[in-house]
Amino acid sequence: MADLSCDVAVIGAGTAGLAAERSAREAGASTHLIDPDFAGTLCATAGCMPSKLLIASANAVKDVRKAQGLGIRAEPQIDGAAVMARVHRMRDHFVEATQSGIADLPGAVKIRARAKFSDTTTLELDDGRLLNAGAVVIATGAAPQIPPQFQGLGDRVLTHETVFDLPDLPASLAVIGSGPVGLELAQAMARLGVRVAQFDQADTIGHLPDPVIAARMQEVLGEAFAVHLGADPKPEPDGDGVRISWDGGDERFERVLVAAGRPPQVARLGLETTGLTLNEAGVPVFDAQTLQCGDAPVFIAGDANADAPVLHAASNEGAMAGRNAAAFPEVSKAERCVDFQIIFTDPPIAVIGAPPQDRHVIGEAEFRDQGRAKVEACNEGLARLYAEPQEGRLTGAVMAMPGGDHAAHLIAWAIERGETASAMLKLPMYHPTLLEGLKPALRDICAATPTSLPEDRDKGDPPGA
Repeated sequence: MADLSCDVAVIGAGTAGLAAERSAREAGASTHLIDPDFAGTLCATAGCMPSKLLIASANAVKDVRKAQGLGIRAEPQIDGAAVMARVHRMRDHFVEATQSGIADLPGAVKIRARAKFSDTTTLELDDGRLLNAGAVVIATGAAPQIPPQFQGLGDRVLTHETVFDLPDLPASLAVIGSGPVGLELAQAMARLGVRVAQFDQADTIGHLPDPVIAARMQEVLGEAFAVHLGADPKPEPDGDGVRISWDGGDERFERVLVAAGRPPQVARLGLETTGLTLNEAGVPVFDAQTLQCGDAPVFIAGDANADAPVLHAASNEGAMAGRNAAAFPEVSKAERCVDFQIIFTDPPIAVIGAPPQDRHVIGEAEFRDQGRAKVEACNEGLARLYAEPQEGRLTGAVMAMPGGDHAAHLIAWAIERGETASAMLKLPMYHPTLLEGLKPALRDICAATPTSLPEDRDKGDPPGA
């Protein structure tokens, strides 16, 4: 007989797990939330917030240097220890906020332990107890992956979980991987005076689905730090640093930041005892509209399912998984929002919706000569919008443009609502703004589709705008 029982057990107290437990409890289910640490969400501890704190300091350096071109005489003096002290202080504030939310959970809900399956609905806790649940939500998140060749380098190697603990900025940094974490931190560190080189075995920066945008961003970022694509970096200890060699070069760095992916943390969950079908990564096969694994009372949400590793998706998935776990076997399908990711480089990169297919038409907006971007001295970037060819209905976009983290929301909402390029051009866009810089891409789509614009709308932009 089990020592504990509940309607819904949630494994993992990150963003998805917290949302799942709350959703299940609000649906009337008895719940247990199981986590060995209850340390707070990844976003607060080692993800969204500390990275943006570092980026904020880096952008301040850029703004001071840009001011010289605007007639303002200034030269930044970077205090690396002060930069990192602010990161630590503000990060701890955000962590405290998430932990206060965890502290407010009903006491009986929280179980501080590690859990693994002994069968589909029975969990074995590492304190020796057994827990029987009507349904289980897996929300164990993901963890940094360190390739074997970097594993013997000790504290010379950093991940996104340790880089924000540095007391000061390193003098030099090799960044392994050009995904979102790698790109954001490489650019931020370079702006803060760190000598940076980035390495990726892939031939496309950021693994972006649009090669034109990828080439533009490689050009932009390459002005600030060395970018080595198609490279196989080989490290070896060199005093208190690391020497990196690759085909075409050899260089010593004080530290190495490994940003080579974050695989789901499912290996120690005993999933082999559940009878669930697992994919090649060991993750249970699941229905993306219900998050149910097969026909079992097991659901998986957030980074653990490797589907959409971003916070808003983890929160939404957690809520969906919690509702369905509480209602099992009455599982309902949910409409998934458009896929949507922003990389907070400068300019920001946004990947929205479906990648282009052969039948799609593409509209392009260039920001090198865009009016407001030139005024602000941030005239770098490119946006490409994709649409189906009959009515010009927007289906996706990849953008690397000033203000792109804001403009991306507009495009995501438009795709979600099924808007066409012509309908978008009928909406007001104030002049002079960065957002109106998307008009040329919308016009390209209209020109390539049977749709047309009323004569009294979209007269074009003012001269020189």
